[in-house]
Amino acid sequence: MSILIKNAQIIDSVKDFQGTWDVLIRDGEIAEIGRNLDCNIDQVIDAKGLAVLPGFVDMHCHLREPGLEYKETVASGSAAAARGGYTTICCMPNTRPVIDSEESLSMLTDIIKRDALVNVFPIAAISVNQKGEALTDMVRLKECGAVAFSDDGQPVYDSGLMESALEKAKQHELLLIDHCEAQELVKGGVINQGEKSAELGLQGISNLSEELPIERDVKLADKTDSRVHIAHVSTAGAVDIIRQAKVRGIKVTCEATPHHIALSEVLIKPGYTDCKVNPPLRSDRDREAVKAGLIDGTIDVIATDHAPHHEEDKGEDFYKAAFGISGIETAFSVCYTELAASGLLSMKELVCRMSLTPSRILGIDKGRLDVGKAADLTIVDLNKTVIVDKGNFVSKGKNTPFHGRSYKGEVIYTIVKGEIVFKKEEKQ
Repeated sequence: MSILIKNAQIIDSVKDFQGTWDVLIRDGEIAEIGRNLDCNIDQVIDAKGLAVLPGFVDMHCHLREPGLEYKETVASGSAAAARGGYTTICCMPNTRPVIDSEESLSMLTDIIKRDALVNVFPIAAISVNQKGEALTDMVRLKECGAVAFSDDGQPVYDSGLMESALEKAKQHELLLIDHCEAQELVKGGVINQGEKSAELGLQGISNLSEELPIERDVKLADKTDSRVHIAHVSTAGAVDIIRQAKVRGIKVTCEATPHHIALSEVLIKPGYTDCKVNPPLRSDRDREAVKAGLIDGTIDVIATDHAPHHEEDKGEDFYKAAFGISGIETAFSVCYTELAASGLLSMKELVCRMSLTPSRILGIDKGRLDVGKAADLTIVDLNKTVIVDKGNFVSKGKNTPFHGRSYKGEVIYTIVKGEIVFKKEEKQ
């Protein structure tokens, strides 16, 4: 299969491309980037007025399979990723069974080979069954294809176990991603502890429940001289802890989600459980601090934490509703509008945080537009205004607080290994 993309604006994190360019794709790779290319090809895409970007890389999403297929599957989740412009995604291990053994990882890998529309890399658990009592055989799991390790959905409570995990990670060049949550401080909380929780009479979740475990991880990473990646940072205090740790040379990286960039607790109202997420939507001050962390480089990556749920798992009762937002299809539009269109980040910086930097942290060869690289590309219309309609989601999870909101930037094509896996259909 060969594709010639004509007349495109190219935005890469490393190289500068001025004006319009053509991109030739052959045999799954970028064969040539130039002007006025003319050759025998199978398909031409006229990208006049559009931008070609490296395919987005999501290092934190939930595909629910195996075991929770009524919420999402590898097939539906990877199709949703393609619609969102993601060419590579990493799925968390909190499935049924947990991805904590060679057998369960092999089961997931077989499903990925059969059903995935985009590149899907599995993340395996740090502890057996995510119980925080004994470490998995992380070395063997890496050999079998796990790109990182996390108990996401659960914190690694035992500091001694986390220290052992970090020591092993340093010895064998493993990546640990920690869900930082002091559950003894959460105490059944369902939204951020603050003005909104007081107004609605709902149990709140304090900022300290996130910040104290991050402080611990930073100290353990310093002691072991190992790297640690902090998932879904949401508070001003957390950003500051990580910022100071980086100044001290500690090997800590972190991510923020589109919903913590764009939304705050102000949005929450009675029964609106699509806003229930962990960590919760915080205050406007925290949201601005997350943006500031992205601007100054404290926050390395934008990751979706795509967490699809069946409608029966949400309902209107905040205490019974599941935590999570289905966000992989809206991530680019939200982040482009909030960060690049607003002038807070350049497009190169946004692309870096959504493509190149997560690839580098994971140690995978993705996130670049260059000759010889895999043809994993996203073509977007930066001028198009879109109104989020969850009824049009490809994901099984329709649980989004972005429904009805207006954003700029739309994904038009997603190409993975030289194959078109998503094309925006023209309205008749």
